[in-house]
Amino acid sequence: MQKMEYHRSSNGPRGFRVHAPLVWNDDFGNCQIESAICWHLEWIQAYKSGVKEIGLYTGLGRKTEDKAKVVTPHVRPLLVDSVSCYCKVDSGLKTVAEARKFVPGSKLCIQPDINPNAHKSKTSRRERTRVQPPLLPGLPDDLAIACLIRVPRAEHRKLRLVCKRWSRLLTGNFFYSHRKSLGMAEEWVYVIKRDRDGKISWNAFDPVYQIWQPLPPVPREYSGALGFGCAVLSGCHLYLFGGKDPLRGSMRRVIFYSARTNKWHRAPDMLRKRHFFGSCVINNCLYVAGGECEGIQRTLRSAEVYDPNKNRWSFISDMSTAMVPFIGVVYDGKWFLKGLGSHREVMSEVYNPETSTWTPISDGMVAGWRNPSISLDGHLYALDCRDGCKLRVYDETSDTWNKFIDSKLHLGSSHALEAAALVPLNGKLCIVRNNMSVSMVDVSSPDKHVESNPHLWENIPGRGHFRTLVTNILSSIAGRGGLKSHIVHCQVLQA
Repeated sequence: MQKMEYHRSSNGPRGFRVHAPLVWNDDFGNCQIESAICWHLEWIQAYKSGVKEIGLYTGLGRKTEDKAKVVTPHVRPLLVDSVSCYCKVDSGLKTVAEARKFVPGSKLCIQPDINPNAHKSKTSRRERTRVQPPLLPGLPDDLAIACLIRVPRAEHRKLRLVCKRWSRLLTGNFFYSHRKSLGMAEEWVYVIKRDRDGKISWNAFDPVYQIWQPLPPVPREYSGALGFGCAVLSGCHLYLFGGKDPLRGSMRRVIFYSARTNKWHRAPDMLRKRHFFGSCVINNCLYVAGGECEGIQRTLRSAEVYDPNKNRWSFISDMSTAMVPFIGVVYDGKWFLKGLGSHREVMSEVYNPETSTWTPISDGMVAGWRNPSISLDGHLYALDCRDGCKLRVYDETSDTWNKFIDSKLHLGSSHALEAAALVPLNGKLCIVRNNMSVSMVDVSSPDKHVESNPHLWENIPGRGHFRTLVTNILSSIAGRGGLKSHIVHCQVLQA
């Protein structure tokens, strides 16, 4: 061994370079690389293709003819003794195993802080992504999605079970946002009811098939809660908030159900514990006000708002007086509330979100206001009888409530047939009763007479809940209501 110099090749294939201390004998018969080397893929490919001579030149990259040595074909294979990670030999060598083919005698990566399989797993994932099967065989994915978004919503639960790609597609926002943009989103009625034993359960009504669909169970904290609020944000998220736990008392908890993923999620807690309060949605923001809470000041005046874009709650102006609301509606961009004051007197207030002010009211609208009620297309509607067979509308000009539609079909006065909710569904008014029977009313029709327009008022019996009029009369005579559950909240979700 005479001396050690750094050499560089200049007459090999383009891109070939060697930067390593070389050791040789006088006859240049044996060449040993003793430290880590840097190989380029093009030289490795040239080596594979049978290049017989590779020139090694001394100096800093300059060709020096007098010191040029030539490695003849009888040179032994290069021996590499290094603990360097050969995963990084070159980006063209996809795995350590492939690197070993072109670097004879190399060792696997033995550095404890490097995972030899890390690069291999990432590459495998990329390769699987490139070769993943199409959504529908024989069709591009964009056409396959155009087909899948037209499948009725009731079948989406089955579509998620076909394969992982379909499951990921139907649990993401893109699929349902695309359905909504094309006007294909379907609205379902979600009914939250309390059983005779006080437990909370819920179902969804599909107006296309006219059947009740099962849903995942309500989270445990709300399985027996009292006086909690319910509202819908963004058209597909159903929020449950506040309420009173039978053991822990008033709550600030907020959860929401996504109709797109069919799962429950957590949201930021309210700023104040409360139950039996009023709530509404204005401009996709959730407002709560009043209610009760354990403590010296049992009846509350405070109010707060939740903005889903900021994902936080903030206080707004307090009500004029403390109130426990029992009816509320959003009409003409304002929130109307009617309830009981601290001394159990009936009182009403209206909240204007533009000025963030509360104002007491006592006009004709509040005087003839009955629950349930709903605002649709700028008109305020309310039911005029216990079983929801008559409909009234508020006339702002005369400040009075007028008769609107009479179905001429009275179902009875039992608690089971009591109309518990009035919600807008696909441009119509949907009346939901405690026995889960549903009535659809087309308020946009110019002909308000049921006799001449039978499609004006459509009654849909509750599956497994409906009883005939004769059975209802016999139960009333016997003094048995037979009520198994009653509706607590009713909302409409889109997906």
